[in-house]
Amino acid sequence: MRTGTNLPAIGGYNQAVVLDAIRRASEGLSRVELAVQTGLSAQTIGNVSRRLLEAGLVRETGKIVNGPGKPRTILQLEARGSYAVGVHIDPAVITYVVLDLRGAVVSHSRTRTPSASEPVQLIDLMARSIDRLIGDSGVDPRLVIGVGIASPGPIDAEQGIVLDPPMLPLWRHVPLRAALSEATGLPVLLEKDVTAAAVAELWFSTASERANFAFVYYGTGFGTGLVVGREVVRGSSSNAGDAGHITVDPAGAICVCGRAGCVGDLITPRALVCQAVDAGLLPALDDGADMESVSGAFHRLAAIAGGAPVDVTEIEGSGPADAQATPSSDQRDSARRILHGAGLHLARAIVVLVNLLDLDELVFGGPFWDEIGDVVLEVLPEAVEQSAALIPRRRLGFVGSAIGEDVAAVGAACLVLDHAFSPRPSGMLISV
Repeated sequence: MRTGTNLPAIGGYNQAVVLDAIRRASEGLSRVELAVQTGLSAQTIGNVSRRLLEAGLVRETGKIVNGPGKPRTILQLEARGSYAVGVHIDPAVITYVVLDLRGAVVSHSRTRTPSASEPVQLIDLMARSIDRLIGDSGVDPRLVIGVGIASPGPIDAEQGIVLDPPMLPLWRHVPLRAALSEATGLPVLLEKDVTAAAVAELWFSTASERANFAFVYYGTGFGTGLVVGREVVRGSSSNAGDAGHITVDPAGAICVCGRAGCVGDLITPRALVCQAVDAGLLPALDDGADMESVSGAFHRLAAIAGGAPVDVTEIEGSGPADAQATPSSDQRDSARRILHGAGLHLARAIVVLVNLLDLDELVFGGPFWDEIGDVVLEVLPEAVEQSAALIPRRRLGFVGSAIGEDVAAVGAACLVLDHAFSPRPSGMLISV
């Protein structure tokens, strides 16, 4: 818990301290409890509480009696006091969410990413989608305080530029933050997608949770959001977490970086689909198949591994057109071996991250994770903890994100809320 200060020149910081304390107490807090938790004086708490009530950010929800004396009035967060929009750009889909001040998803939508579009066309699509989403949500547009964008890296966070993301060939040095702000009329924040996912996990956790972890992000590509001491690790250029070029198989295929066996090259949905094609589980993809085709094939691979009925025409040499059938045990076993292999590759990369940052938890998520996560986790934890290369010899946590596949979009919106309402000691510094 951060504590405030009674110096009158930094009321904005004190307001953020009090609001953050109220937000993290689901049942609310009295003014006396706020003074104890924040270290602020009763007078300062009174003044700050009045400003928060007037701004519609908190509300009084009743009184409690705790011993002799005047009953205490409880302050709770007013979830409808402000809203934020989050956008996640993935080469396969663009996800949009509207969050209230508590972080609950009020509205949600998705559109397929038109990979052949020029950036200006895609930005126009995003602006129209945001406007429609806000309208459909029933939220007063005047209460929307900003838009957060979770983008594939690398990015120039200071300038708000998307530099050179993989699998978006037309996106080179795109001034996304300024362009989307102009198109929507709203303030815009830009963050790397894996970092935004880690922010979401922090926003919804308590002070005793998620202290030192990596968010293992599995989407069109692979990356990690890093948190140490409950602080997001962004790095000097806000591009930390690009773990895709950790070598996990020296005898593996040559990556685009020129080295052999990079984890990001071996475990992506496209790579697993190609393995399934080679194993005769799926028909070959067309040359230059787009992410929509890869995504569909990946879903079928996951279904085969889970033993779910699939269109048997997708399994080489099987059945009449449009027939549904349960995969054979051999087909299921073959699919599971592919996913287990991905888990073992990923485990080797995770060992490197745990050793480097002394992490104690791994959180898994992203738009492609849920379908294969259970199968991958059958082998991954043991492979990590039994690795001779692992330095920390304590029990590690392996958990799925409770937020779901929209975690990066939710994190992008949380960034806006965090930027507006969370206490920042740097805000106490005098500008020169």
